Amino acid sequence: MKAHPTPARAGAARLATRLGAIALVLLCVGCCLPAAARAEDLLDIYAQARAADPLLASARAVRGEQAELAVQARAALLPQWSAQLAERRHQADGQREHQLTHSLSQVLIDLSRLRSLDAATTLVSAEDARVRAAEAELCARVASAYFNVLTAQASLDTAQAIENAYGQQVDQAQARFEARLSASLDVEQARAYFELSRGSTAAAREALADARQALAQITGRMPGDLQPLAPELAMLLPDPADPAAWVAQSLRDNPSLRAGSLTLQASEQRIAAARAAHLPTLSLGLDGERLSGPAVAPQDAGRYNSTVGLRLTIPLFAGGAIESQKRQAVYQREQRREDLEAAQRALTRETQAQYQAVLSALSQMQTAGAAVQAADKALASTRSGLDLGARSMTDLLLAIQTQSNARNAWEQARHRYVLAKLLLQQAAGALGEPQLAAVNQLLTARP
Repeated sequence: MKAHPTPARAGAARLATRLGAIALVLLCVGCCLPAAARAEDLLDIYAQARAADPLLASARAVRGEQAELAVQARAALLPQWSAQLAERRHQADGQREHQLTHSLSQVLIDLSRLRSLDAATTLVSAEDARVRAAEAELCARVASAYFNVLTAQASLDTAQAIENAYGQQVDQAQARFEARLSASLDVEQARAYFELSRGSTAAAREALADARQALAQITGRMPGDLQPLAPELAMLLPDPADPAAWVAQSLRDNPSLRAGSLTLQASEQRIAAARAAHLPTLSLGLDGERLSGPAVAPQDAGRYNSTVGLRLTIPLFAGGAIESQKRQAVYQREQRREDLEAAQRALTRETQAQYQAVLSALSQMQTAGAAVQAADKALASTRSGLDLGARSMTDLLLAIQTQSNARNAWEQARHRYVLAKLLLQQAAGALGEPQLAAVNQLLTARP
């Protein structure tokens, strides 16, 4: 005999089921919260920027436009077929005549169009290089904006730490004054430092907001918390440790310079196309005609007439337009040549500057690290001296400020070092997502 559950047991079962469902929901929420609260890293920001950056999208659109121009240049060398249908009405008798004609032609020899196709194809390659340059530029802009936010955050943390320390010193000075252990001057001096630090904190907070807006300008959305650099950062010289080698690599591999070189090559091809406009052209043509209607003679009605022939076209005079186009193409070639020379000089300077920036950042990291150690010891000694009466409140406040500024300088030098290495790689034509991924390995989650 089957036992039926009692109402009490059934209610307990329902309560247990509900509690189990609630526990499952809470477990899911608990699992999702860490992911939602996770700080964004450099690759997260880069993925957002790659999908939303208008400058990269613009470069891709220009490349697509040039690809269509190449298709149009090629189409001028392919068969051309057109048809026309005409109707004529004779005024005398009102009879109508219909005429259907078509024309099929194929270029056999036209050097001007061939050279124009070569130029259009070369410009497509130039735009491909510009898209690669835009992608490298996006990597550099994302990294610069990312580390600008970290630098601004470090400055705000420094300003806030100084403000908090000065606030504590105000309380301690007030307590010492009330205990008749110090004069009121110490209280007023500590309060003066505290009020000045509040202004510095406000300015640092404003700078951080602007840096975050600059990053949002690239990604299209406000960033969350960003992962900072890990405390331990290897200080490595550029490899190779020779600025001339980096300059040589830049002149060889930089995509912007490659685009300029291809544009110059295309301008040479356009000169050839303009010069070939004087030459004869040869094409094969097929023309057809069919007449119908009451006004057409019976022997001609419905008859299809076709003509096949070679057309030789010899340009004789175009009002000086061809010569003007040649001169225009030469001027454009000279402009592209000078632009390329200017770009090479600028790139040489930029590569050397970024190489020196890496060395300078390394030196700043070393000196700032030594300054942090010295400032920590000085602050500890000043605190002890104040307790013994050998140091004044002014000495302590200055020691706090020096220690905080030393730590801020150390943090900013680390950011400059990482960013300078990325910009050096950009100048050398070697900056992309793999390089950002390598920097991303140097980040750490905020505690």
